[in-house]
Amino acid sequence: MLSPALHPLVEFLPPPLEQALGQLRQSVRGLDAALVAYSGGVDSALVAAIAAEQLGTDAEAVTGVSPALAPHLLQEARSQAAWMGIRHREVATRELEDPAYSSNPTDRCYACKRELHGLLASLTGGMIQVLDGVNQDDLGDHRPGIRAARERGVRSPLAEHGLDKAAVRQISRALGFPWWDKPAQPCLASRFPYGEPVTASRLQRVAAAEDWLRQRGVKQLRVRCQGATARVEVPSDQLDDLFSWLPRQELVEAFRSLGFAAVSLDLEGLISGKLNREANLKPAAPGPLASPGLRQPDRAVP
Repeated sequence: MLSPALHPLVEFLPPPLEQALGQLRQSVRGLDAALVAYSGGVDSALVAAIAAEQLGTDAEAVTGVSPALAPHLLQEARSQAAWMGIRHREVATRELEDPAYSSNPTDRCYACKRELHGLLASLTGGMIQVLDGVNQDDLGDHRPGIRAARERGVRSPLAEHGLDKAAVRQISRALGFPWWDKPAQPCLASRFPYGEPVTASRLQRVAAAEDWLRQRGVKQLRVRCQGATARVEVPSDQLDDLFSWLPRQELVEAFRSLGFAAVSLDLEGLISGKLNREANLKPAAPGPLASPGLRQPDRAVP
């Protein structure tokens, strides 16, 4: 049995969160093996780190790779997995071939997660518990992908123990994870209004535009794409001085070279879930969380 605390606390953690961390470790330690659906975000990274800590070589992180995953996020997922010491596998996903995804309906994420978790189930033969990074906050948002995960018996240990995004960040910081304050970065398909088609070329164009801004020091951003128009979102406290250090004409020319016909700046600022708000989507109950007492398989990760 591995130590329950291979990642000791390096900062103070309030007793309720320290207790929740202990419960998280205990529930993962009760598994024979685990496969973590791992995007490299702060949530799935915490689950992957605890799985590696508690299960050693019987834990594996798997990242679904497609044009919807920004290249820099894939690289970050790789480096974080190496830092955590967890085995990391990349699998190519083909959600773009599914009209239920590429036509970009309001439940697009369901088709995406159905593809991913179908692949993960094939990797495990249905014999290993799959974990994801869904947290408590996600349950109150429009997240149709959660339903696809539940249909495959995927467990969400963060949500099971009532950990929201703020708690995940606080625990990750206390454990010394360098990425504890990493901005939330949903997949690139979230940049398109529902009903507009999602294609590999459009995803790559958005990725290139965001990378151009990121290389010039803009850390939190979205480049929304409607038709051939790009709409740049940055935090509201950066709006007033954005163009004091970022040449406006240079930005316009760069975006036009990528194929955008026009560029605008969203004066409201960056707001997560803005497209869901614009579509007036309400949270849908994804079904009950998997029971922490779910019977576990007997064989190890292949």
